[in-house]
Amino acid sequence: MSTLLVIAKAPVPGRVKTRLTPQFTPQQAACLARAALEDTLAAVMATPAGRRVLVLDGEPEPWIPAGIEVVPQCAGGLDVRLAAAFALAGGPALLIGMDTPQVTPGLLALGLDFAEADAWFGPADDGGFWALGLAEPDPALLLGVPMSVAHTGQVQRRRLTGAGLAVRDLPELCDVDTPADAARVAATAPRTRFAARYSGLCAVTR
Repeated sequence: MSTLLVIAKAPVPGRVKTRLTPQFTPQQAACLARAALEDTLAAVMATPAGRRVLVLDGEPEPWIPAGIEVVPQCAGGLDVRLAAAFALAGGPALLIGMDTPQVTPGLLALGLDFAEADAWFGPADDGGFWALGLAEPDPALLLGVPMSVAHTGQVQRRRLTGAGLAVRDLPELCDVDTPADAARVAATAPRTRFAARYSGLCAVTR
């Protein structure tokens, strides 16, 4: 069976979603980060998978659902940490972050279907990617890819096709990084915890 991997930071004020300030305080930004992570983990729990692993930078908290393994992130750049996360799977895996609370179990299940794909690539509208699925994880597919720049996704997808992999694409999603991103995601996924938290915080800050 395949593994679902979530790489995330613990929602600690001042350490997560810092680009949401100054519209939101660091505490409010952390609340939004926690809501996004809770939505993400709920989608993960509703998706059939052999294992569900949260690769966490920070301390685990009681609201992490039962049934999700929690392991610490290794040190190093994001490419190194992503490669190490895939190594935990020991087989086919789909990795996502915590920045897309609008993700659904249907999208995750699609990214775990390797019957006709060697890799799945989920582009983000900021030029990065929100999901990466590998039938046979190999550190060489990730190490050295420049992360958190406008062409990250382009370089990562080219790395996959350059290795001769059959790559299929997931729908493009918006990562929540800025206040504009938060407003957009809350509007497009109104039934999420994230949208409810966002609406509540906006009511307070008006």
